[in-house]
Amino acid sequence: MSLHLSQDLNDAHNSLLKLSGSVEEMIGAAVQSLMERRGALAAEVIERDTAIDRSEVRIEDDCLKMLALHQPVAADLRRITTMMKINNDLERIADLACNIAQRADSLCSHPEFPIPPGIKQMALMTTSMVRRSLDAFVQRNTEAAHQVIKEDDLVDAKNVEVIEILNSLMSRDSTQIGAAMHCFSASRHLEQIADHAVSISEDIIYMVDGVIVRHHQILERNQRTPQPPQFKPGDVNR
Repeated sequence: MSLHLSQDLNDAHNSLLKLSGSVEEMIGAAVQSLMERRGALAAEVIERDTAIDRSEVRIEDDCLKMLALHQPVAADLRRITTMMKINNDLERIADLACNIAQRADSLCSHPEFPIPPGIKQMALMTTSMVRRSLDAFVQRNTEAAHQVIKEDDLVDAKNVEVIEILNSLMSRDSTQIGAAMHCFSASRHLEQIADHAVSISEDIIYMVDGVIVRHHQILERNQRTPQPPQFKPGDVNR
C-alpha cells in the first residue's frame, strides 16, 4: 500500500467514525424525545440530518477518489467499498432517527397515551447493535459481527410484541388509533435500524474474510421452515 493511499484511508476511516458517533447520538435523542414527548428535542434531531447528509456525501466522494486515483486491489479495495456501504447505512439510520423524532413530535399532542415499554427496550437493543457493529469494523472482529447479526431476531420478536400491544389497545379504544399508529411507525423504524446494523456487520465480514454472507440468514430460516407438499399434474384424483 502506498503512503498516500494509507493516509487517505485513515482520513476516511476517521471521518466515518465521527459520522457514526453523531448518528448514535441521533438515535438516542430521537427515542428520548419519543418516550418523554419532547418536541424541542425532536426538532433538534431533525435539524441535525442536514449535517449528516453532507458528511455522507463527503465521505463517499473521498472513497470514490481513492478508487480512481489509487486503483486499490484485494484487501484495500474491500476496505474502501465496505466504508462506502457503511457510510450509506449510517445515513439511512440517521433518516430513520429523524422519522422517529417526527413521530415523537406528533405524540406530544397525546400526553396520556401509554407508549409500550418494548419500544424503549428495542431502542436499547438497536443502539447496542449499531455501536457494536461499528466496534467490529474498527477491530476487524468478525465474531462480534456475527453476534450482531444473530441478535436481529430478538429485535424482530420485540417488534412483534409491541405491535400486538398496540393492536390490542386500538381494538379496545378506537380514539387511540392515531397515537398508536405513531408508535407503530416508531417501532418499525427501530426494527429497520437493526436491519442496517446487520448490513454493516455483513459488510465487515466481507471486508475481513472476503466472504459474502448477505441473505444467508434468510435462506437458513427458510430451510428450517416446513414447506407445503408439492403436487405434480396427475397427482390429484379427478
